[in-house]
Amino acid sequence: MSDFTLNASVRNDLGKGASRRLRRANLQVPAIVYGGESAPQPISLEKSAFYKAIEDESFFSSVINLVVDGKSEQVVVRDLQRHPFKPLVTHADFLRVDATHEITINVPLHVVGEETCKGIKDDGGELHVLSNEVQISCLPKDLPDFLEVDITEVELGTTLHLSDLTLPAGVILVDLTHGEDHDNAVLSITKPKVRGGEEDGEESAEGEEGGESAE
Repeated sequence: MSDFTLNASVRNDLGKGASRRLRRANLQVPAIVYGGESAPQPISLEKSAFYKAIEDESFFSSVINLVVDGKSEQVVVRDLQRHPFKPLVTHADFLRVDATHEITINVPLHVVGEETCKGIKDDGGELHVLSNEVQISCLPKDLPDFLEVDITEVELGTTLHLSDLTLPAGVILVDLTHGEDHDNAVLSITKPKVRGGEEDGEESAEGEEGGESAE
């Protein structure tokens, strides 16, 4: 589990106009923290530290130490609202977590072993990643930054499903709790498709050879 700490302040000036003014100051990002037994609390985040944190993929699958006016609480990211065309976050939502209660969150899949994969290296197959993340449920202490999928021994023509993933202790895949029909594919190794241009070229060459022999 990665270690992230964000500093924030209670935000008393509320409303869309207040949020716009906050963003225009270019030092703070409006946000809200909710969940647990406490009431939802509008906050403002230190922009520079927040923007640096969201560059790290694991930030979105980590328990974050949020310090609001000196008081610390554990949270996870629930949503980021982004500007439609500028590289800006307009608002962030955080959910409080309890060490004794499971949380449900999406974590990324990291594929390893592609360079030595049997189906790719030996048989010339192609890797097709069908899902970049999965939804898991676990206690905060068991939350992984990502799930690793080792394809070293995967052969040509193979499709890996959720049930093929190796999970850390205490982690379950939410989709699999809904039955076998939800055992979705996550990646496959398939034979490359023959490009139409190559086929056309071969047919053209054969036609030319045929024409020469006819003469």
